[in-house]
Amino acid sequence: MASSSDVTSSTDHTSQNPESDSARRGRVRARRAAVMAVPAALVAGTLAVLTAEGALGVQFAISGMPFTVTATELKGTGFEQFGGLDHMAPGSPNEGDTGGQVLVVTSAIKNATLTKLCQSVDLGGTNLLITAGGGSEKVTATDLTTDSTELSGDAAFTDIEIGNDASTLTKAGVKGPIGVFSQQADTVHIANLRQTNYATTAGVFRLPGLKLRFSSSGC
Repeated sequence: MASSSDVTSSTDHTSQNPESDSARRGRVRARRAAVMAVPAALVAGTLAVLTAEGALGVQFAISGMPFTVTATELKGTGFEQFGGLDHMAPGSPNEGDTGGQVLVVTSAIKNATLTKLCQSVDLGGTNLLITAGGGSEKVTATDLTTDSTELSGDAAFTDIEIGNDASTLTKAGVKGPIGVFSQQADTVHIANLRQTNYATTAGVFRLPGLKLRFSSSGC
């Protein structure tokens, strides 16, 4: 039987850290929900959605406004994919009921070529539209990452590995956190690519034939 001093000591210890215990339980629940909520394979020729907490493809506060990206063809070498959470700036009017967090799938490509790239942002009644790579010169990017909530297309990979720990990825030079499900391949080819993105980064991004304008319709 525990003495009264033992009980008091145990009670005091518990009460000293209520916030850290709560935060830890919240992180565990979020991680489990993220990992269990999505498939971890290729289905019907589209890219798998692989999600988990804490794997950020970009390191800035997102606006919280999604944008659409399409291309008739994407070819890439050095492909990786894993999940993460993007964060809006504190107090962003775009938070809604998300708490300022967006669950995304991060795709990283070491070298990419895109044909007939289109990007559009719905500004409410009008769209900011960007097009490039519609001529003989294609859009090219190095160290490209995209954080997406939707991604579709007809995909083909060479030497694909599914089920890697994200911290061990080697194909695109990007590593996720330990314990996160991921996949990687030597090459990726996607026809009729369509993405809903919240963030994009690239080491170099070349857009021949760039046109930026407002339009009544998006991509």
